[in-house]
Amino acid sequence: MGSTDTSAHGSLSEVVRDRYHQAGWWRESTVLDDFLAVAAARPDAPAIVSYRVDPNRTGPAPAPHRLTYGELGELVDRCAVALLDLGVESGDVVSMQLPNSWEFVALALAAARVGAAVNPLVPILRHRELSFILGRTASRVCVMPHMFRGYPHGQLLSDVAKDLPQLEHAFVVGSPDETPLPAGTESFEAHFLGRTAADPEQIATLDARRPKGDDVAEIQFTSGTTGEPKGVVHSWNTVWSAARVWPEVLGLGAGDVAFMASTLAHQTGFLYGVIVPMSMGMTVVFQDVWDPAEFIRICDRERVTYTVGATPFVLDAVAAQRDIGASLETLRYFGCGGAPIPPHLVAASQEVLGAELIAVWGMTENGIVTCTRPGDPVEVVSDSDGTPVPWMEIRVVSPDGVELSPGEVGHLQVRGASQTLGYFQRPDLYQDALRPADDDRGPWFDTGDLARRRPEDGGIRIAGRAKDLVIRGGENVPVVEVE
Repeated sequence: MGSTDTSAHGSLSEVVRDRYHQAGWWRESTVLDDFLAVAAARPDAPAIVSYRVDPNRTGPAPAPHRLTYGELGELVDRCAVALLDLGVESGDVVSMQLPNSWEFVALALAAARVGAAVNPLVPILRHRELSFILGRTASRVCVMPHMFRGYPHGQLLSDVAKDLPQLEHAFVVGSPDETPLPAGTESFEAHFLGRTAADPEQIATLDARRPKGDDVAEIQFTSGTTGEPKGVVHSWNTVWSAARVWPEVLGLGAGDVAFMASTLAHQTGFLYGVIVPMSMGMTVVFQDVWDPAEFIRICDRERVTYTVGATPFVLDAVAAQRDIGASLETLRYFGCGGAPIPPHLVAASQEVLGAELIAVWGMTENGIVTCTRPGDPVEVVSDSDGTPVPWMEIRVVSPDGVELSPGEVGHLQVRGASQTLGYFQRPDLYQDALRPADDDRGPWFDTGDLARRRPEDGGIRIAGRAKDLVIRGGENVPVVEVE
């Protein structure tokens, strides 16, 4: 039976952990506790609106699936009991390759409900990557859709499971009644949903399994330069610290409506489309496949407050709104990262979408580390990836670790309360990325990114990857800036 490895906590001293707790950046409770409290106090509040716009579907688009917090809470408990019936233990890993949907959220929270860690798998992964990840985590349970974007994920799961004897339970979501299930797979609906609500004794068992803040919450694999995917391990505390950027920096709360089309299996979607809404009691609106015209209509219909996506999402949305001309009277913020933001796009977002662009930088390893702030002028948003959030520190250093002056390009290093605990079963890879500090605030993590500090505000501007640095005449020249 697989279990999560928390040995990476050893990179942080008790002094650092105590500091995070005393500052209020870490806590004993978890996002699961927040969600259960909302479900109990506001059961009729809308929790999820799930749109399916997959162009490869057959027939007309179905109506969005709507769940209140009370309904979602009952589904989470039902799915959690289903995991108990499969023998899932505290510390086990539950894997799932699902599109943005209510099933993703219900299963992720159900895994937490039994004390297991969730392992989200991005929908584009295929046999080779899935075999590696599921083998590394020793997952006993994996859930995939029957079909998504025209690809037979159910058959993929069947093929992968043949080579992984520890993967005892392979479930398929949405298999048509008249279609035989792929060999070795089971129906998600039959096992997880086709049962009565959890009884008081089962609820008591689940409550005894509730995780604590320092327990492992998530293992998310990311590609890198090491030749194999790296399993980024996050506790409930590091997840919570990474997620709190939106409510604390932007002043968002329970009355707001989130929209997420970025896959929930990436850290952006997971943190800002699941963790933030479910912990704050917000409504979250999902789109399973990005469609800018539908995004505009959905934002208008569902009164969306904020979304987060890469720069091309904003370009698409501006173009769609120019054609459609919806009111978009509630849309306030569009978090944007992953690519440079041209100045004209900052102005166009405000003028066309009515939304203020918030430039962000972060990684799977730490969520959003830097961001611009509401009210920042166009030139700051387009020439900056923002200043650090209060619970994270950054520095830009030379190859030999000397901190550089503002304007000089160097290696970007970070540390703080949302930093990953390490790489799953590869402490050597994580140790290789750590750099010693001359204080008691913990080691620095070398991000692999190049950056420069802005003299005006101390913020950063990403200048490329360290492997893309050219040394010319004794000067460091980042390829990105040349391009």
